[in-house]
Amino acid sequence: MPVAELHQDLRHAVRDLCKAFPDTYWRDLDARRAYPDAFVKALTDAGYLAALIPEEYGGSGLGVTEASVILEEVNRSGGNAAACHAQMYTMGTLLRHGSASQKRAFLPKIATGELRLQAFGVTEPTTGSDTTQLKTMATRKGDIYIVRGQKVWISRAEHSDLLLLVVRTTPIDHVKKRTEGLSILLVDLRTAVGRGLTIRPIRTMMNHATTELFFDDLEVPADALVGEEGKGFRYLIDGLNAERILIAAECIGDGRWLVDRATRYACERVVFNRPIGQNQGVQFPIARAHVNVEAADLMRFKAAELFDRGEPCGAEANMAKLLAADASWEAANVAVQTHGGFGFAEDYDVERKFRETRLYQVAPISTNLILAYVAEHVLGLPRSY
Repeated sequence: MPVAELHQDLRHAVRDLCKAFPDTYWRDLDARRAYPDAFVKALTDAGYLAALIPEEYGGSGLGVTEASVILEEVNRSGGNAAACHAQMYTMGTLLRHGSASQKRAFLPKIATGELRLQAFGVTEPTTGSDTTQLKTMATRKGDIYIVRGQKVWISRAEHSDLLLLVVRTTPIDHVKKRTEGLSILLVDLRTAVGRGLTIRPIRTMMNHATTELFFDDLEVPADALVGEEGKGFRYLIDGLNAERILIAAECIGDGRWLVDRATRYACERVVFNRPIGQNQGVQFPIARAHVNVEAADLMRFKAAELFDRGEPCGAEANMAKLLAADASWEAANVAVQTHGGFGFAEDYDVERKFRETRLYQVAPISTNLILAYVAEHVLGLPRSY
């Protein structure tokens, strides 16, 4: 099937699925801070969350480009793909670096939805984005690791069966390079909670199901190690480009939803006997927001195509995420301004999308860190941190 036709079919299919989950569904979840179990099940049953899993393990074997189209359409339909997007890119660490037995044991069940792998434990309260300084330690004792430490901003841990956990297996003062000595463990949350792992929800301004994790002598089987001990930082970096691209796609979906809502309201709302959209002061911000979303979309596809060809795409993936996050945030502000007081009313859903898309200025990487990356690695400026 030609690529353009495949993408169009994907868009129509995801839109049709999302029609069963209208604004009222997401609004109700937001009010209750509830997890969208029914939506995640429908997306899983349709095979969309297994898009990147190879066919030999029960997935669709599609590329990041197609996965990004799926997530874009979820957000463009008014939903929030952040409820489950990690199921797509997190499994890449297991796929690329896991053992043959790990892949056989977990990937088919992740593909069918029998197991959820939606949580990645990286960030810590005292280290933030400086991953090499993380303090959570896993000490090898025979055929188990003993894990002690704390993680924060770990989303969906309460709704996942498995957790990819980044730990130190060698203290930082015992390695030559600070990126050495980090490892990744595949933790079974079903047996870990209450046996050394405590999960505490964090209430935030958006319904994001995020938590902090406390590890108090949690025992993890040694065969839960993904790849080689001490090589975890490389595995982590390996998966970040896909994450950046998919988050960019979600921002583009948000941006298009917000531009559509602003445009519709501007045509319908009549003040001083004329639609407010007739005024250039209303028109121009909406038009500029649309232009910026479309420009970000081009970088998203450039990054995704490079990724799918196996070519270097770190700069493009980071730039796509920055441009898309900025464009969606601009569109959110425009939508609120266009709606006036109604932009703050829950029944219009604009304020919900406003809160949801604001996150991507900060996570999963702040726009300032992306600029620092581009300055150093693209432009050759001195390292700033």
